[in-house]
Amino acid sequence: MIDELVELAKFLFGFLPWLVFLFLPTNSLESLRRAVVICLILSVAFSWKQLRNGFILQWATTAFFLFSAVAFYGFEWVWFALHMSIITNVFLDGIIWLTVLIGKPFTLQYARADLPPEQWYDKDLVHSCRVIAEFWGFLLLVPTAFGAFQLAYPAALPGTFYFAVSVLCIFAGAVFTNLYKSVKRKQRAKAS
Repeated sequence: MIDELVELAKFLFGFLPWLVFLFLPTNSLESLRRAVVICLILSVAFSWKQLRNGFILQWATTAFFLFSAVAFYGFEWVWFALHMSIITNVFLDGIIWLTVLIGKPFTLQYARADLPPEQWYDKDLVHSCRVIAEFWGFLLLVPTAFGAFQLAYPAALPGTFYFAVSVLCIFAGAVFTNLYKSVKRKQRAKAS
């Protein structure tokens, strides 16, 4: 159980800048600027090893927050700031789906980091990583859709609702990831 929680924490650690961005105040241009810089620093400082190893999610995350910092500090793009909630969801979900479509689900890079090279191309491992990545891809469509709804109808629901949806999706993704991996481990143990 402890090993599974540590493994899950490592996985969620890959989303650290995104999670921090979700919880930081971003209700003004100045607070948004600060949040973007904090997340850029986190994406480099806490993911240095993954960046060096070419992890797609980490590179995309760093590029996103670097672009955002330049957009806010260099160009003061107000439109970008006003639409940041939907842009972050679309970008993150897009990266997840891109990794699935190119046949290198982002979850596979995390799985391979803890396995010997002779297990990297195991069909069951690749399939499991694809299933988990696809689940996260579908799951992140939920806050993306609600973000689009919020843009169209800004006063329809309180801001805390959208925050709660995002947190709930992260929680659901973490639970699914943990349960799915646990079931797969039990199946492998039975087959052995």
